[in-house]
Amino acid sequence: MQPCLRAAKELIGKILVRKEKGKLYSGVIVETEAYLGSRDAASHSFNGPTKRNSVMFGEGGFAYVYFTYGNHYCVNAVTGKAGVAHAVLIRALEPLEGISNMMKNRGTEDVYLLCRGPGNLCRAMKIDGSLNGASLLGDDIFLAELPREKRIKVKRTLRIGITKNPGKLYRFIDPQSPFVSRINYKKLLKANLKKVSA
Repeated sequence: MQPCLRAAKELIGKILVRKEKGKLYSGVIVETEAYLGSRDAASHSFNGPTKRNSVMFGEGGFAYVYFTYGNHYCVNAVTGKAGVAHAVLIRALEPLEGISNMMKNRGTEDVYLLCRGPGNLCRAMKIDGSLNGASLLGDDIFLAELPREKRIKVKRTLRIGITKNPGKLYRFIDPQSPFVSRINYKKLLKANLKKVSA
């Protein structure tokens, strides 16, 4: 498996942490998408370096944050060696800390909708362009481990909302999580409740 694809898979179950003006936000990563640079027409780096995507061409371990559709930010983990420009889009989180503030930031009290989709999670966690190029081992935004008793059975699927290179299985999800985007979370919750009560 390509290193970027492996990173996208291994990020499932990790924690994304954001510290902002004395507030702490965190969530378990339940959905990612890999973008493989010059080999991937859907990647921002496919046509080479620009001012916008320059962070992607640096060393791995940094955040690539970009503004899209004129209304929201998306956060990626750069994973390649310098010049390779591979990155993993973080698409959805299961909120852990700072949930009440996330609700205020997002304008919803439905915890399952707070961080479903890359724009929503950035809005919920106050992630914006000021973090573009920030180290993912730093203080303002970083990745952490979550001890888990059981291993997540990660599922690979097609990516969402792209028109270029759409046929690749570069999206990774925790299929049991009701926090994944484009999953009928109410139906999944009911199914899980039936399992518990059975």
